[in-house]
Amino acid sequence: MRSLLFVPADSERKLEKALSSGADVLILDLEDSVSPDRKEGARGMAAEFIPHAKARATIFVRVNDLGTGLTDADLEAVMRAAPHGIMLPKSNHLDDVARLSVKIRVREAENGIADGSTTIIPIITETPLGVLNAASYARGDPRLAGLTWGAEDLSAELGASATRLENGSYTDPFRLARATTVFAAAAADVAAIDTVFPSFGDEVAFRQDCLESARDGFTARMAIHPAQVPIINAVFTPSPEAVEQARQVVAAFADAGNPGVVAIDGKMYDRPHLKRAQRLLARVQTTSS
Repeated sequence: MRSLLFVPADSERKLEKALSSGADVLILDLEDSVSPDRKEGARGMAAEFIPHAKARATIFVRVNDLGTGLTDADLEAVMRAAPHGIMLPKSNHLDDVARLSVKIRVREAENGIADGSTTIIPIITETPLGVLNAASYARGDPRLAGLTWGAEDLSAELGASATRLENGSYTDPFRLARATTVFAAAAADVAAIDTVFPSFGDEVAFRQDCLESARDGFTARMAIHPAQVPIINAVFTPSPEAVEQARQVVAAFADAGNPGVVAIDGKMYDRPHLKRAQRLLARVQTTSS
């Protein structure tokens, strides 16, 4: 999983176009991109689209958050089509994932879907409480497939006038939210997924932002436009050189009897290097499978 493309679930044209984007995951959106008067129609369109699309991409549905009173209707409509996963916005705690999991489990049983097969990706920083409770996700959940974050809803909650400085870097509250997500994902041993980049027309700035994201430990990124997908896939696909280096590190430790440190071409590698190499190879195997 490298690229996750948001698609408004109420647009048949955009849904069909998304299938040719090359995104690893399509997120059919029932939340922010769908107006209240179109949500019912969007649910039906999503339910019809999912069976058609599942052979070509992993399909998630972003439902409305648990506080809206709309989540149950969203699930009732889309779970009969058995999406691969559900994205939960405005998640305040791992307990919210557990609440959603119970709702999903009921729909799995009702629709003859294997128990536990529907995964969850929560957006964990859209509220101040969510940022403060990020450590709760370290306890893990069997359905947890990754953690991601969002800046726009959080900025509204904080009353912040901007999320970034003129040079493109995040202001301190949003740097904290972003870093917190990386830590929480690592603690839960799930994918760290970076947030969207609204200026989809600025490909140079977006590529640089993706490079910084990968540098800091994110392994995937969400997109709001199909044009962003090739950039994400390129940046978050480990290079052949990186893969070969990782294989050498893993092989060196294995050949040496799994010691605390090994030497490769005159350079010392210790256990953190081994763990990083193993994680990279696991990502490659998942992406290619």
